[in-house]
Formats: sequence, structure tokens, C-alpha cells
Amino acid sequence: MTDSIRRAAELIAGADALLIGAGAGMGVDSGLPDFRGNEGFWKAYPVFRGRQFSEMSNPSWFQRDPQTAWGFFGHRFNLYNATTPHIGFSILDGLSKRFGGNTAIFTSNVDGQFQKSGIAADVILECHGSIHYLQCVDMCCDDIWDAGDLLLKVDGDIRAAEPLPRCSHCDSLARPNILMFGDYAWLSSRADEQMRRYQTWLAKNTEREIVAIEIGAGTAIPTVRLECEHQASRLIRINPRDSELGSHLSPESSVGIPLGAAEALTEIRKALEQLG
Repeated sequence: MTDSIRRAAELIAGADALLIGAGAGMGVDSGLPDFRGNEGFWKAYPVFRGRQFSEMSNPSWFQRDPQTAWGFFGHRFNLYNATTPHIGFSILDGLSKRFGGNTAIFTSNVDGQFQKSGIAADVILECHGSIHYLQCVDMCCDDIWDAGDLLLKVDGDIRAAEPLPRCSHCDSLARPNILMFGDYAWLSSRADEQMRRYQTWLAKNTEREIVAIEIGAGTAIPTVRLECEHQASRLIRINPRDSELGSHLSPESSVGIPLGAAEALTEIRKALEQLG
């Protein structure tokens, strides 16, 4: 493990730009669930035992049972608002400063924890959207608006009480601006703008050594893992369960660290300080 941490520090020290890739495992050290497998989902939401996360994170619920839909997403919204980002976020912010701000963040998380930790919003790409933004269920317009201080009362059966969030244009039900499973009504303009900034960053760093620190990205939906592998010439994979490196990755330019986010990043920071 000491060798892996040292190798990660060396990969960072020799790079020109920093790409941070984050999946659900990034928030575990803050106390957030990662919904890994059905058992992980049921542990977080016992009332949904027998159902899958993909079944509940589905826009159809806003039509057939709005109180259950907003119970599920409202509980998560309240949880994310009440959560304090762990120390790993501030360590990543410090690493970004080490690169003079030449950093991009690619995350599948919808929890807004990077922004909450103080990291500049204009370096973040949330490829699945954000729970902190809303849109009209009926798509009466293309507006996406900040949820702000939305207050949702959710009972023990994970059902939300009225009043539920409404569209200010047509008074239809509102929903989170999140890309759900089987979702053909997600308004992507906010994520599209983030993608344009991200692609501009990639183009600027085409000839530079990009080191990717990939954290808590699973294999079931490998969007973040594949993005980091594809865009970076150096890869640090932090994951307590899935830190393995494929045979297509060079051991000279990649390393796997089977630790949680906070512990791994703390140790990497120490190793960087020793390197000077």
C-alpha cells in the first residue's frame, strides 16, 4: 500500500493537469449511501425491499405516484443538504490549486457535494444532472431552476407530504433535473453547458500530461471509469472494492488503491508533501 500511495504521488507530481472523476463511492465517507447492489439500496431504504434502485429512480413515478416519487428524491435532497463533505473534498481542492486551477471534475453524482465543499462550479461536469435543480414534469418550457431552500416533509414510508414542488409556469408537478432510468424527458441544457466547458478544457490540455484521480466509481455503470481511462495519460483509481486495473492500462502510468476516498487522499497528500 505504501508503494501504491507513493506511486500515486509521483504520477500527480509529474502531471500538468488534473482530472477528478467521482462516482457514488466518493460520498460514502461523508455518510452518504452508494446504493451498491440491491442489498445496499435496501439497507438505505428498507421500505423499498424487493425493488431495485433503477425501478425507483424512474420518471414514471412522478405521474403514477407523486408522493412516492418526491418521497424518494425528497429524502435524498434533505440528506444531501444536511451532509458535510468529508476532508477528501478539501484535499482535492488543494490539489487543484497545485495545478494552478488547471482542473476538471467529471462526476455521475447528483448530490452537489463538490459545490458544497467550495469547489468552483465552473470546473464541474455533472453528467447525470443535479438534485438541486428542478424542471417541469410536463416539459411546458425549457426552464431549469435552482431548488433553493426547498422544504420537503418525508415520512417513514418515504412518502412526501403536500405541497409538492410545482412548476411556476403551468403549476404542474416539478421533478429533479436528474437523468433517471428510462428518462426521455430530462432537460439536458444545464449539463450540456457543463459539457461544453469540459470539452474546452480537454482541448486546451491535448498536448499535456493529464492525471486522473478516479474515486468511488463502480463497474455496473462504468461511465466515470471509462472517461478517466480515455482522457488521461495517468490514472489513479481509488476504490475499496473495485480498484483493479485492466490489462489495457500500463502499470507505469496507473495505480489502483483499495481504500476509501478520505483515507486514500489523506495519504496521497502526505506522500506529496514528502516529495516536496
